[in-house]
Amino acid sequence: MAQVFKRRIIREKVLQILYAYEMNHEGHKATVQSLLEGVDDETDKEFADELISRVIKFSSELDKKIQERVANWEMNRIALIDKILLRMGICELLYFPDIPPKVSINESIEIAKEYSTARSGKFINGILDAILSELKKSGTLNKSGRGLVEETISKIDTKK
Repeated sequence: MAQVFKRRIIREKVLQILYAYEMNHEGHKATVQSLLEGVDDETDKEFADELISRVIKFSSELDKKIQERVANWEMNRIALIDKILLRMGICELLYFPDIPPKVSINESIEIAKEYSTARSGKFINGILDAILSELKKSGTLNKSGRGLVEETISKIDTKK
């Protein structure tokens, strides 16, 4: 199974765990254990645990970034699944330097198409793309290695 496909499944499980957490704001450890029970790869489990804990820990900061992009729109009017996917995507952009930004955005969009409304993919793409642009412009995009996909591609193009 390809790494991208495995990570998509992990992200879907993280979405489910964070959704359950949003419903009761406690006891997500049992849900984590239950949903990640079939995941054998320790790296995948670590990724899931890190993503869950960082989304929960930084939810206020992540929500602030979302709110800045949806002026004239109340946060409680955003579909919960969309809000969680935005938090996950922003969290990956900010705190996972080894994941290329385009991967984080694309995964959020694809999962939204599967689990949310027909317009969610475009909505999520717009928000995450705006945040990515701001991070690039301000020089605060913390990506290393393959995380700088565009820079690598432009270097290859100039060698031709």
